[in-house]
Amino acid sequence: MDTDKPASRPVSAEWLMRAAAHYVERYATSVENLRRVLRRKVMRRALAAGDDPGRHEALIETTLARLVDLGLVDDRSFAEGRAASLRRRGTSRSMTAAKLRQKGVDGEMINEVLAEDETDEATAAFAYARRRRLGPFRLRQRAERRDKDVAAMVRAGHAYGHAVAVIDGSGDRFGEDASGDERHIGPVEPER
Repeated sequence: MDTDKPASRPVSAEWLMRAAAHYVERYATSVENLRRVLRRKVMRRALAAGDDPGRHEALIETTLARLVDLGLVDDRSFAEGRAASLRRRGTSRSMTAAKLRQKGVDGEMINEVLAEDETDEATAAFAYARRRRLGPFRLRQRAERRDKDVAAMVRAGHAYGHAVAVIDGSGDRFGEDASGDERHIGPVEPER
C-alpha cells in the first residue's frame, strides 16, 4: 500500500490567474484584499511543492495588474458598493470606514466614498436597532434590556445620543411600527 502523497503542482501564471478569476467571480474585493488572498494561495501551494513563496511576488503583481486592466477589480466601485450595503444595514460611519480599511481600501478613497453617502447617522442607528431587534423592536424585556441595548449600539459605533434616542423611541420612525409593517401616513392636518 502506497502512503506517499502525490507531488504538489508548482505555482504557474495560468493557475494563479484561474485562482484569482475564481475568487473575483465569487466575491467583490479590493486590490489589496485580493493580493492577500493570492499570497495565501501561493504560500500554501509553494510550501507544499517545497518552493519559496517569495519568488512568486512578481507573478502576483502581474496577475493583479491584469485583473485591474480588465476591469474585474476596481477599488472605487468595491468601496462604493460595500459602503452602501453597510450603511443600509445600519452600520455607523466609523465602523464602515474601519471595515473598508480592513479590506485594504485607501483612506482617501474611504473619505470620498463616505462624503458621497447620503445616509444620516440617525437613520443608520434606527436600521441597526431594527435589524438587531433592539429597543422598540424587542418583543420582551424592553425595559430590563435598555442599558444593554444602548451599549450594543455604542459598541457598534453609533453616537450615544443616537443610541438613546432610538432605544427609548417608539419604533415608528419612517412610517413603520415595531413589527416592521408599513403604515399609511397621510398629510398632517394643522390644528385649529
